[in-house]
Amino acid sequence: MWAMTSVQRDVEDAPGPQDVVRPTQQDEVATAGSELIGGPVGRFARLGTGPGYGWLTPVRVVVLVALGMFALGMVQKMPCYDWAWFQGATSQYTHACYSDIPHLYVGRGFADDLVPYFDSFNGDMQYLEYPVLTGLFMEVASWLTPHGGSMQHREQVYWMVNAGMLMICTAVIAACVARTHRRRPWDALLLALAPAFALTSTINWDLFAVALTAAAMLMWSRSRPLAFGILIGLATAAKLYPVLILGPVLLLCWRAKKWREFLTALLGAAAAWLVVDLPVMFLAPEGFKKFWTFSHDRGVDFGSFWLIIQQRWVPSGLDTDMVNDVSILLMLLACGGLAALALMAPRRPRLAQLAFLVVAAFILTNKVYSPQYVLWLIPLAALARPRWRDFLIWQACESMYFLGIWLYLAFIGSGDKPKGLPQDGYQWAIILHLVGTLYLCAVIVRDILMPERDVVRKDGSDDPSGGVLDGAPDEFVMGAAAHPPRHAAHHYEDQVVEWGSEHWKR
Repeated sequence: MWAMTSVQRDVEDAPGPQDVVRPTQQDEVATAGSELIGGPVGRFARLGTGPGYGWLTPVRVVVLVALGMFALGMVQKMPCYDWAWFQGATSQYTHACYSDIPHLYVGRGFADDLVPYFDSFNGDMQYLEYPVLTGLFMEVASWLTPHGGSMQHREQVYWMVNAGMLMICTAVIAACVARTHRRRPWDALLLALAPAFALTSTINWDLFAVALTAAAMLMWSRSRPLAFGILIGLATAAKLYPVLILGPVLLLCWRAKKWREFLTALLGAAAAWLVVDLPVMFLAPEGFKKFWTFSHDRGVDFGSFWLIIQQRWVPSGLDTDMVNDVSILLMLLACGGLAALALMAPRRPRLAQLAFLVVAAFILTNKVYSPQYVLWLIPLAALARPRWRDFLIWQACESMYFLGIWLYLAFIGSGDKPKGLPQDGYQWAIILHLVGTLYLCAVIVRDILMPERDVVRKDGSDDPSGGVLDGAPDEFVMGAAAHPPRHAAHHYEDQVVEWGSEHWKR
């Protein structure tokens, strides 16, 4: 037993250059793609994972690639930066380079030095409709934007300042994803090279919440539940979706009977959220409520299956309260299904798998899907299903949707001479987005039900992002009352010893 524990510790805590999983030896798409840069990695390649192996470690390579793709995304916005944002609505849609950032600099009062949540804009008691921490992010960017020059110049500088801050978020996301699975840092190239990531990074401020969420996942993988909880609380103060990840943590801790760790994370999340939100809640209650009332009162909007139903069968408009109620019901049903999956699966699912599925369920059932929402899923997808074929299929669907929504907006805004994508075409773009996301969900569910198909577990790993759950025994399995629970730790140690023996033979 001492020997098994020693091998497990060596493999987990001190990976050497040969311990790193090489995608070109496991993934046929990665193998084929590697021909562009010299072919699959060889047996004696220096992988940059230890002393003497060079400065370009996998994490640093991933970060550099992610920053390069982010810069390409900025270049893609150049037609708008130069003129299309300021020459009417249609041009920014036909060039697919729209961004909320310069428009809201003026439209939400930042150009006039108004304080979010405390000062109303347009003189009619309108307040910023974003969560508090995102509002602070927007405000800090406005402080860094000088007031000299024309308003157009100030909008351009504001977008550039935000792009710089979001680029820092990109580096954080890439580094965290690359480090979450210790032996699989190259999986983060899925994130770094994702087309939809580059295209949508500077549409809005979502990357800030995504960075906090990625850091939280890293902390959980390092068995730091309090740090995880604090970061999830901060991420929820920037965007609502990160709080959903507490659901998978609850289910997995239930199955492993890690109640102390879950409660630590829950209390940390609640405390962090309250520290950020309570001052605004009490000092500016009307401004604080705006995000919640806006989310509730917002009607059916772009990107959702609800829009297809409304356009095809209810042209007068679906009742917003009914849509809210049915969306919540569908989300609860999806969560119930995920709970059954998590508690009844033959082997405890990995945290990244359930986290992806719950966020995807929220996106699929919601009444609106803005194109930048794909950013919520990309880091989780790289951890949940690190296979290039499936990832690229999904990314192709999302990239087509990205083009579809802008061409549709160009069509409805082009007046008597319509150009762009008509309504029927846009509905097919929505269907493509829905099918692509459902496809990735399906292969992840298959991996959970058939863990031998899970590429992350092929080297004997249990849950590299699981932290305290990694290798823990299953103390509770729903529907397994007549059979003793399978102890994942024992199976994990056996596989690690087998893998370690083969490693040392090489």
